[in-house]
Amino acid sequence: MQQQEKHSQSMVLGLQHLLAMYSGSILVPMMIGKALGYNTEQLTYLVSTDIFMCGLATFLQLQLNKYFGIGLPVVLGVAFQSVAPLTIIGQNHGSGAMFGALIASGIFVVLISGVFSKLAKFFPAIVTGSVITTIGLTLIPVAIGNMGGNVPDPTAGSLTLSLVTVAIILLINIFTKGFVKSISILIGLVIGTTLAAFMGLVDFAPVVKAPILHVPTPFYFGMPTFEFTSIFMMCVIAMVSMVESTGVYLALSDITNDPINETRLRNGYRAEGLAVLLGGIFNTFPYTGFSQNVGLVKMSGIKTRLPIYYAAGFLLLLGLLPKFGALAQIIPDPVIGGAMIVMFGFVSLQGMQMLACVDFANNEHNFLIAAVSIAVGVGFNNSNLFNSLPTEFSMFFKNGIVMASILAVALNAILNRKKK
Repeated sequence: MQQQEKHSQSMVLGLQHLLAMYSGSILVPMMIGKALGYNTEQLTYLVSTDIFMCGLATFLQLQLNKYFGIGLPVVLGVAFQSVAPLTIIGQNHGSGAMFGALIASGIFVVLISGVFSKLAKFFPAIVTGSVITTIGLTLIPVAIGNMGGNVPDPTAGSLTLSLVTVAIILLINIFTKGFVKSISILIGLVIGTTLAAFMGLVDFAPVVKAPILHVPTPFYFGMPTFEFTSIFMMCVIAMVSMVESTGVYLALSDITNDPINETRLRNGYRAEGLAVLLGGIFNTFPYTGFSQNVGLVKMSGIKTRLPIYYAAGFLLLLGLLPKFGALAQIIPDPVIGGAMIVMFGFVSLQGMQMLACVDFANNEHNFLIAAVSIAVGVGFNNSNLFNSLPTEFSMFFKNGIVMASILAVALNAILNRKKK
């Protein structure tokens, strides 16, 4: 009886973990798919398979063996930092190059996992804070575009919908706490879409047309192609994700009182690399540890992996039911934009909180590292400065996250070398 109660409690907690990460997991494929002009059927496949792969990636990371898996209650979701680079690659070289770059970067992560576990000193708060701040700031213009419905002359209805969505999310964050607060983005999307339905702005055709069941298909969008600049760009993004995941691993290790060493870090990176590799094969995206789920582990006080196993199972099940994936498509752009503006604001603030822990008073070089990497990352992002360069170079320099990452690591290694 006690065992049954334990499983029932873990099942409910697993559902909470799913809800906490669900909005992030559906927004990223929607953003990339729409930017690349995918049709309704392709978007349904993309979102459904992405949900399925989140479950599979989480399952891989939950393992505790000598080959892969961090063995902590971590949930993996789509990496936000992949949005801009994958969009650029897809627009310039096609879907094949996008997924080919993911396959190559997944193999790269597996190969460097052992070395990377020894390199934490090269990614202090000044580097990670600068990069995560840049990720949020470079994605905010995408949110603004969606708030206006991605049209040249936004209507009053579009702006009203987006602002109401923002207001709902803010009110939930102000007047609630705990689990309800952690799913404020999801609640905002649901209420905003419901309001849009009353305004006649919701098209249910994608849900009606979606099949009842599907199985993720390797190379659904065609065979991968391997373009050097795209691969290099995604390898940089993969390392950014590894740095972000390190923070999640260390936080969960502290919460659960389960110490991790270099070997477990290596196995955690390996599991993440396998997840990215599988994402490329099944034509979805790279995955990283979701920090919002760390808060749920702390809040619930349940420090075992069992609830996360249930969350992974729920994700795998939902990923096989395309009608759930198609639900993401009925959310109007203004509602998505309203949710994005808050979400990416949170991402930016998370980076700023990291920077707040940096010693600026006694180390003036940290000012230079943060100032230059963030300024270049935000300023170069989608800039027309490099339009005259060959496509391979312009798409690299126009990616603010990649530029900020390279600059932050390089400047820190040069300017703070004596500190090390």
